[in-house]
Amino acid sequence: MPLDTFTLTVPKTDVNFFKTMAKKMGWTIERKRKKLYSAYELSLKDLDEGRVYEYDSLEDFIKEMENDD
Repeated sequence: MPLDTFTLTVPKTDVNFFKTMAKKMGWTIERKRKKLYSAYELSLKDLDEGRVYEYDSLEDFIKEMENDD
């Protein structure tokens, strides 16, 4: 029998219902979880990947932020 693969976003409150329904229908479920990073972990990741900027003064930083608009 040919199979199709779907990606669904299910609210956490419905996960148990979804699992029960899938089991009764004979479906298989593969769950992929996204890792949530803390602000600290994101900062370290930015540092590792070179997304760090240095300014000579606070005024230079403010000017750069004003120019981004």
